[in-house]
Amino acid sequence: MALRHPQLTERGELRHLLTIEGLPREMIHRILDTAASFVGVSDRDVKKVPLLRGKSVFNLFFENSTRTRTTFEIAAKRLSADVVNLNINTSSTSKGESLLDTIDNLVAMHADMFVVRHAESGAPFLIAQHVDRGRGRGHVHVINAGDGRHAHPTQGLLDMYTIRHFKGDFTRLRVAIVGDVLHSRVARSDIHALTTLGVPEVRVIGPRTLIPGGLEQLGVRVFNDMREGLRGVDVVITLRLQSERMRGALLPSAQEYFKQYGLTQEKLALAAPDCIVMHPGPMNRGVEIESAVADGPRSVILDQVTFGIAVRMAVMSILAQS
Repeated sequence: MALRHPQLTERGELRHLLTIEGLPREMIHRILDTAASFVGVSDRDVKKVPLLRGKSVFNLFFENSTRTRTTFEIAAKRLSADVVNLNINTSSTSKGESLLDTIDNLVAMHADMFVVRHAESGAPFLIAQHVDRGRGRGHVHVINAGDGRHAHPTQGLLDMYTIRHFKGDFTRLRVAIVGDVLHSRVARSDIHALTTLGVPEVRVIGPRTLIPGGLEQLGVRVFNDMREGLRGVDVVITLRLQSERMRGALLPSAQEYFKQYGLTQEKLALAAPDCIVMHPGPMNRGVEIESAVADGPRSVILDQVTFGIAVRMAVMSILAQS
């Protein structure tokens, strides 16, 4: 008997959003379609609706991320929710209270949804299991806003929305993910989403020291030569160099990295003529990408940020209906 995915109900509805791994293709399309309903005619006008009126959304960010937290806050407010942003550095968890004790107290304050970002992989899963067993069972939902090196599902979903918006059909694309895959939760979420949606060729490009073993088992092709890897691709997703997560000398220097793996106009010329350029942010200009590309006509990086609001609205509204 197959085990039910922990983020899905027995009916296959979304209970929490913890990872894209194991998420059915139909559910991914449902999220993307729902997000499209929130995007206005101009693609930059995200509509406000009362779907979460009377609900309380708690942003629990144990790691700094101004942009992700802000887009979640905007998304919740566009759904008419009450939003509480907790400063975890000054909260009771730094005074010795456990994470789950804090969750219990917030559930007792009638929290309806937790948006969790944590440096430890698996923290959102732990919280989801805890609320499912306790007082929050059935009405408290958990969204993973990034956990350690593991997953960043809403970033993966907004990346898929962006690709679908500009490219349409996933089943005819070649997509390249470039850079620090070893430390990137975004890369993992993107790989699971792209393969689930039927992208026939997913490429990973980077130095050997920043490419984890076993990626081929996920259905991707690995390239250590950037020029070879970029040839003919339709989408390039450039990753941030995660220096704060690195241990030891994985790279000779930022300058050498840019020379070999920084996305320049010269290297981008090897891709398809209508190739789009993406980046989860924040960008290190002159390290992962040159400004001429980041600000150029093929860049859809700012569109990703805008679409991220609609995608996070979609996830919250679907969870609220389960």
